[in-house]
Amino acid sequence: MTATRKTLNRTDLAPFAHVLGHTLHDVTRLRGGSKKGVYRLTFQDRSTAVAYVWSPDEDLWDAGPADPRDPFSHASGLTLFSAAAHRLAAAGVRAPRLLHADPTHSHLPADVAIVEDLPGGTLEDLLDDDKAAVPKTGTEALERMAVLLDTLHACTGPRFGKVAVVDNGGSSYGGSCEAVVAERALSDLDELPARDPRAAAAHPQLADAVGTLAARIQPRTGPLTLIHGELGPDHVRVTPEGDLALIDIEGLMYFDAEWEHVFLRLRFGPHHDPLRTEGLDEDRLRLYALATHLSLVAGPLRLLDVGDFHDPEFMRGIAEHNLQQALSFVERT
Repeated sequence: MTATRKTLNRTDLAPFAHVLGHTLHDVTRLRGGSKKGVYRLTFQDRSTAVAYVWSPDEDLWDAGPADPRDPFSHASGLTLFSAAAHRLAAAGVRAPRLLHADPTHSHLPADVAIVEDLPGGTLEDLLDDDKAAVPKTGTEALERMAVLLDTLHACTGPRFGKVAVVDNGGSSYGGSCEAVVAERALSDLDELPARDPRAAAAHPQLADAVGTLAARIQPRTGPLTLIHGELGPDHVRVTPEGDLALIDIEGLMYFDAEWEHVFLRLRFGPHHDPLRTEGLDEDRLRLYALATHLSLVAGPLRLLDVGDFHDPEFMRGIAEHNLQQALSFVERT
């Protein structure tokens, strides 16, 4: 099990302020960032920036090295972040602006990026309380989110896979998006019997459901859609001016748009209607929904096994809800 995180301090992060021409006044660890440390740097002139630190000590998943040619491998690190930041900038989709990148480990034994600080909270905060003291209401923010999605999903790539791989001419493992998703779903499913007797009892039926849904999908040709991959309202920051910016972008990839929309539907819940789009493949949506539920059982339970997550009951709740949703597919297929 990963040891409790060690919080970095002013001494650790002062060199990065100096690189930006500032003197560091204070450091605050920000909530979230299960794969990296996220710190707000406050400078002597009261301006701020945010430090991302990708270190084994900061990664609660204890995942070890990952092969980026696997589209669903552990999405962490400066290489993935930098490629995603540049691709989003070219697409006209806002993300925190990269101010400085240090892949050389010259100041810390870790990859580090310094990005602009975007105050104002997340879209999740705004939707939870649309009376929050921001210039735009929740409805207006959702309208902007729909435009952002249209802009993001209008961008395409020649093959499926992480942006850092495809944009450098590489290819990913697997023959198709649906094949990769089905394989991942079965892998997640195989983890569950040892953790939950209900999953053990339903394992054959769930495996059959994955196979049945995958067999219904017709092959698709043509370019793949640029997607965030885990696009919940907690991964969208809302500036005081009402602008939206994507965060936790390391998983940016070219893939079926249906994968993004399943996650959007799950995470936005009652606020999802303005984000709906036409022309999606219902067979892909069904397979991807089951795969997402299985991932959201296996992932949280895995995190609780190896990590130091600050709210274990929250993670158990996610796993329980998604197990119930996955089991419901047994009756529907």
